[in-house]
Amino acid sequence: MERLDHARILMYSHDTFGLGHLRRCRTIAHALVERFKGLHILIVSGSPIAGAFDFKARVDFVKIPSVIKLHSGEYTSIDRHIDIDETLAMRAAMIRDTARSFDPDIFIVDKEPIGLRGELEETLHVLKPRGTTLVLGLRDVMDSPELLEPEWRRKDLMRKIGELYHQIWVYGPADFWNPLTGLEVPDRIASRVRYAGFLERTMPHSASRSSNIDGDFILVTTGGGGDGSELILQTLAAYEADPDIPLNAVIVLGPFMPTEERRAISQRAAGSSRVRLIGFDNRLEKLIDDSRAVVGMCGYNTFCELLSFDKRALMVPRMKPRMEQFVRATRASELGLVSMLHPDEAQDPQKLAAAFRRLPDQPLPSAANALSMLGGIEAVGDRVAELVEHRDHPLLTVIEGGI
Repeated sequence: MERLDHARILMYSHDTFGLGHLRRCRTIAHALVERFKGLHILIVSGSPIAGAFDFKARVDFVKIPSVIKLHSGEYTSIDRHIDIDETLAMRAAMIRDTARSFDPDIFIVDKEPIGLRGELEETLHVLKPRGTTLVLGLRDVMDSPELLEPEWRRKDLMRKIGELYHQIWVYGPADFWNPLTGLEVPDRIASRVRYAGFLERTMPHSASRSSNIDGDFILVTTGGGGDGSELILQTLAAYEADPDIPLNAVIVLGPFMPTEERRAISQRAAGSSRVRLIGFDNRLEKLIDDSRAVVGMCGYNTFCELLSFDKRALMVPRMKPRMEQFVRATRASELGLVSMLHPDEAQDPQKLAAAFRRLPDQPLPSAANALSMLGGIEAVGDRVAELVEHRDHPLLTVIEGGI
């Protein structure tokens, strides 16, 4: 184990919809404290269920007020009695005060360059003069170019990134997808981009025991479940329509599935011996590892897990409010890493059932050289070590030199 004495990293995860941002930050944080002694990490998260996850020693989180992203793309407070602007003001103040108190060497911001509705701007301006290295972490795919370009132009994000951030880390390989596709990226910003590879996953110690599910099964997971009911209902319809699907299904509903949708799914599945429902499991890695194959919507974390555990997968991506999953699934299918069914086709139970039948016999991701696309965890650790090593030197000079 390497040592980074008294080093501090602050991470920001805005968490308005699903589990993806928090799980990505938690994965990075856990890997870093396993590699480096003396390193302390604090995650600022808006996830309403952040406390449902275990955190390693020297990793902690600060919970800020939660907001909900509606299917329309608008936001509302999780407490309907509190105005969204008031909630955002509280969040911004808590983030700023936490950053001042924690005084990090590195601040890693997940996905949102200026935070939810600009809630990070003041904090970024506070930290930069203190010598904190400001890092923007981007997943492999942000959105389709047609949707990303007007959003970033409206928010003036490219200019603000150029003014504030020292480095941009992409959690994917350069030959998979460029998350800034469709944007005009000035050379001075492009030179700060570092591709890390996908963030590989390992089995957590808390998941070392069996998942207690007998026999081979297909795991159906929609992440947090907030927008997953359609795929789950389609899965039930496929099993109802085709008794010859060779493997049973284990379906994880997710913690954010609305109560009425959860109840309807439970009632419909009650009469089936082919499917088993699980509400939520914070050890999803174990379920994936135990499964014969995975069906999902191609969210970032699920995709990294199926590559890491070398699992056959069928992806039925969502296309609203973002095209991220569709872009990722399409590219992964082109590379032979997964099979993909367009969400319109999944509405036909026979077509979905046929895809389920083919799934256990399709090539593994490793046959398409998936392992070479991983390595993001090690790459992020190397960059952290480099930045902390130079923390007593003028970092901006180094970065402008093009390291």
